[in-house]
Amino acid sequence: MIDMFTVKPLDRELILQEAMGKKLVVTCENHSVINGLGSAVADVLAEEAVPVRFRKVGVNDQFGQVGSLRYLKEAYGLTANHIVQVVMDNLK
Repeated sequence: MIDMFTVKPLDRELILQEAMGKKLVVTCENHSVINGLGSAVADVLAEEAVPVRFRKVGVNDQFGQVGSLRYLKEAYGLTANHIVQVVMDNLK
């Protein structure tokens, strides 16, 4: 697991090092999956032709909502249970 706290500059070498030999790479971010960390990681994996399945977890292209943190995590699929489910579904 990597705590990628910045998208720019992106640590390409770390991403490649961690992705090599893995079956699955999953990014998780608490905002839009469009043009975020997931997109940046996908670019690195594609540019270097890393043979790995890739999934992004985050807010899909939709309007924002207002509510408690618990409600928002559930609404956008950002709970630990949802993330684990994405991983398990993609490792089958």
